[in-house]
Amino acid sequence: MIDYDEDKRGSNRSDNHPIHTEKIVSDRKIFFLDLKENDRGQFVKITEDVRGRRDTIMVPAELLDDFIDALHDVREASDLEDEDE
Repeated sequence: MIDYDEDKRGSNRSDNHPIHTEKIVSDRKIFFLDLKENDRGQFVKITEDVRGRRDTIMVPAELLDDFIDALHDVREASDLEDEDE
């Protein structure tokens, strides 16, 4: 019998059970931010769902501060563009 809750190495898969989840809803998009953990450490799985089509990226937890800083920089650049118009 195959146990679908275990990976090839025999350790439990955690991708089915997030540690924490956030959901952001926009007009036709839904973003899911799931904090998860595997044998290599914690990571954030970011999923964009647009009418059933999903795209996902994984960000290792140790890079979250850099990722958030980069998002702040993008936001500041966007705000400056809005002021110039």
